[in-house]
Amino acid sequence: MRVIAAVPFASVLDTFARAHPLDRAHEANTNDEAEEHIRNAELSLGSWRRVLLDRDDLLRVVLPWHLGEGGERELIPQSGLTVAEAVVRLDAVARPDAAGGAYARTNPVCARKLAGLAGAPFTPLFLSTRAVPGIDYAGLVVREGLIHLDGLHRALAWERAGRLTAGTRIEAFLAYEQGREHEEGQERGEGQERGEGRGYEEGLAYRQDQESGHASTAADVRHRTGHDGDGLDVHAHG
Repeated sequence: MRVIAAVPFASVLDTFARAHPLDRAHEANTNDEAEEHIRNAELSLGSWRRVLLDRDDLLRVVLPWHLGEGGERELIPQSGLTVAEAVVRLDAVARPDAAGGAYARTNPVCARKLAGLAGAPFTPLFLSTRAVPGIDYAGLVVREGLIHLDGLHRALAWERAGRLTAGTRIEAFLAYEQGREHEEGQERGEGQERGEGRGYEEGLAYRQDQESGHASTAADVRHRTGHDGDGLDVHAHG
């Protein structure tokens, strides 16, 4: 990850608003939720940088709970997945012979977003170095590193379309806390209860233990549905 410059929050918010208007006509426009995540990142962390991500950076971005735009399949569990892990899961459920039916049938809105964004221009993503407040992030096991705020559908669509090559650089706005930023924004936490403060590598190992049934401490992870006017989607109300 290459840091370009520090940027004021007003500039971050203006960039988001121009690309993702709240009044955009869309069957699943949840840009208001994305803006809420960005504002929560400002309240929690308080500083922003404009950065450039390479493919490896983007693939390890942690995605929060996503129910697939209210469809039948949960794409991202409450415990979270990296972009790389989500692509593997999406490829499996997108097959016509997938158990329960292809993703385009079970989650048509989400599938249409992914298809429509596959060839979309590379536009800025919004990330934070820590999980922000909110139900989408409450169950995340990996709570520090590169955490998604906006751009879930775009990231997945670009990778699945093979557009993230070795030379690709994606612009992003990264929220961080002054005095706590480490290289690439990936801080190792103290491993507090329920995964609070867990760093990237520690949290991944913890989650894998959880899923294999070998964790010594159960993480209490519970969520909602999803969003991103032209790609963001991370949760459902209901």
